[in-house]
Amino acid sequence: MPIAHVPRREFVTRSAAGIVLIASPLGAFAQTAAAPTPQQPVPKRPDPLAPSMVQDFVRKAHADLPGTKALLAEQPSLLNATWDWGGGDFEMGIGGAGHMGNREIAEFLIGEGGRFDIFVAAMLGKLEIVRALLTTWPALLASKGPHGIPLMRHAIAGGEPAQPVVEYLKSLTV
Repeated sequence: MPIAHVPRREFVTRSAAGIVLIASPLGAFAQTAAAPTPQQPVPKRPDPLAPSMVQDFVRKAHADLPGTKALLAEQPSLLNATWDWGGGDFEMGIGGAGHMGNREIAEFLIGEGGRFDIFVAAMLGKLEIVRALLTTWPALLASKGPHGIPLMRHAIAGGEPAQPVVEYLKSLTV
């Protein structure tokens, strides 16, 4: 195979660019990135939670604080487990407490490190959180919580402590 002729000026320019790249930190990165790295083993994930246990936990978290605490003590992974009621209706225990207005269970689960959302914040009367979320993402006003329950119904379920959230939500729909 014949060697292609490269004009001297192009050869010098290309060579100088290559030397700069190799000598630069970027060049070192490029060399490192090109080097094969040994595969890290993927840690084995634990087995899925028993569906019946998840469903029981979510049901209890609607209204049964002692039952919720007992199941969580038995299986801490239930804290953020989600039950699929079907048709895209997913619910965590805290979501059940949220639409039932069960402040005590919701606060217990949050205290354990449970995730919560705008629906639970509305039920708990956390106006500053609800306002910040709706200011940033106004479409959340129309979003639905577990079982298709709207944000306003979650706030109403929160009773007197959530009244400022109810008033705020009313002001947005007028």
